[in-house]
Amino acid sequence: MFDKIEDILLRYEDIIADLNDPDIMSNQDKFRALMKEQAEITPIVEKYKEYKDTKAGIEDSLALLDEETDEEMRELAKEELADCKSRLTGIEDDLKILLLPKDPNDDKNVVVEIRAGAGGDEAALFAAEIYRMYVHYAESKRWKIEVMESDEIGIGGIKSISFMINGQGAYSVMKYESGVHRVQRVPETESGGRIHTSTITVAVMPEAEEVDIEIDEKDLRIDVCRSSGAGGQCVNTTDSAVRLTHIPTGIVIYSQTEKSQIQNRAKAFALLRTKLYDLELQKAHDAEAELRRSQVGTGDRSEKIRTYNFPQGRVTDHRIGLTLYKLDKIMNGDIQEIIDACIAADQAAKLAKMNEAQ
Repeated sequence: MFDKIEDILLRYEDIIADLNDPDIMSNQDKFRALMKEQAEITPIVEKYKEYKDTKAGIEDSLALLDEETDEEMRELAKEELADCKSRLTGIEDDLKILLLPKDPNDDKNVVVEIRAGAGGDEAALFAAEIYRMYVHYAESKRWKIEVMESDEIGIGGIKSISFMINGQGAYSVMKYESGVHRVQRVPETESGGRIHTSTITVAVMPEAEEVDIEIDEKDLRIDVCRSSGAGGQCVNTTDSAVRLTHIPTGIVIYSQTEKSQIQNRAKAFALLRTKLYDLELQKAHDAEAELRRSQVGTGDRSEKIRTYNFPQGRVTDHRIGLTLYKLDKIMNGDIQEIIDACIAADQAAKLAKMNEAQ
């Protein structure tokens, strides 16, 4: 581990020298790439400095105990030694976590797709509530949300919705939301007062750029049509809606959220690229099935990950055995505690696997 860190330190010094090179400073693409790399390895450099300072503290305390005869000073040295040894273990664990292989998609924006599952109208209503939960969470992170396609029902529910979250590191956080979300409650549409169970599915996909996925237009059927909706000045007046059918995969994208056909076409292509990129990621993950099962948040999307029980006011994440009795706050977007617990469990699983391999 420490040989690897020493290599990172050498690379860090090289980056600092390069960033002060006038030729590189004038090359904006190269300069930005170096700044990004520096930002990625700076936490390791800083944590390693803390490690060396703590090791030095241990050595100083041991030297003082060897030399000092004054009992009061010896007690202080013993306290300092115990404190440094205690902190050293935690710092070593932090360094191991920082050195874990990073998901190359972690810094990307995400496309989130929510679909109503079992439960009819109640599932569609819950899908709308989970969408609002993510909107509130994104707002708390100062992230931007852009709806890409939506299929709503008249009572305020959503059969399906796809939306982009633009924000630094959005995928690194939101990827833990993929899976089946289950709700247990008395539906508003139920007169008998019985508790029903409904489900929705959430898929979180890293945004694909044109360099990630090339789309051959010979593989597409592109249709334009009039937008459907509740009416109004700009509905059903022009052929602004766009439907893309990707023939090899059968993926169909329908975009009508914008008034302009050009804007809807751009959104449809962006969503298609993301879905095709996600298919490639799924294939790669399936090829590493054992690793995938050992990690939190990267399991199959048919996996039930969370239950929202309204009568008891609780939310349970089944992957990590976490139960919180603050359902109202969670439905208002306060999901950071759940995500932090998922990240910690994922890191622990990866560390355990890394230690087994050593």
